[in-house]
Amino acid sequence: MTIAELPVTIAVGETAVSGVYTRPEKPLATLVVAHGAGAGMEHPFLAGFTRALAGLGVATLRFNFPYREAGRKFPDRPPAAIAAWRAAMAEAAARSAGEPLWAGGKSFGGRMASMAVAEGMPAAGLVFLGYPLHPPGKPEKMRDEHLYGLTLPMLFLQGTRDPFATPELLEAVVARIGPSAVLEWRDGGGHTFEVKGTRRTPEEVGASLAGPAAAFIASHRSG
Repeated sequence: MTIAELPVTIAVGETAVSGVYTRPEKPLATLVVAHGAGAGMEHPFLAGFTRALAGLGVATLRFNFPYREAGRKFPDRPPAAIAAWRAAMAEAAARSAGEPLWAGGKSFGGRMASMAVAEGMPAAGLVFLGYPLHPPGKPEKMRDEHLYGLTLPMLFLQGTRDPFATPELLEAVVARIGPSAVLEWRDGGGHTFEVKGTRRTPEEVGASLAGPAAAFIASHRSG
């Protein structure tokens, strides 16, 4: 059974961004999902991920950052991205029935979620779909300092061939965060979780990550 996808408009300061909300009956949680730097919320990868999550009992709200909504290519600076995150979480909270509210996203979107949480945005946990630990070929430019003060549950889903995260560096970061953080590798996966020699559509790839994300969320239900 297909669960309806509801278009929403989210006010961010004096502007607005688009979103898509999906809510199965009696969801175990809501996961708000942001896109990566190079593609918006309509990308088949994110659509596949959120649709599969709905089938597993997780409500989702995916949304565009302001730069994407305006048709710009260069990502928003952190203050603007964090403002969008706060607005999206507030929108999801207003549509919820009190279930846990999680945050996450692809690459840039997930990193901005963690920065928003580090600056005080409430969330039950974080789900990273390819965390951009450093720019490709520049492992010395780490984007990790804000992670070490976070104590909420964090799931890192990462491809072993992702140029944005040298495996040993990401493993060290997750170990330093502590037991609240879990790292799950996807063997051979690149930054979009593509695997050489394996033919899958982006929607299928995104959907394949819904199972571990839903299981992680379910494992942290209180009571």
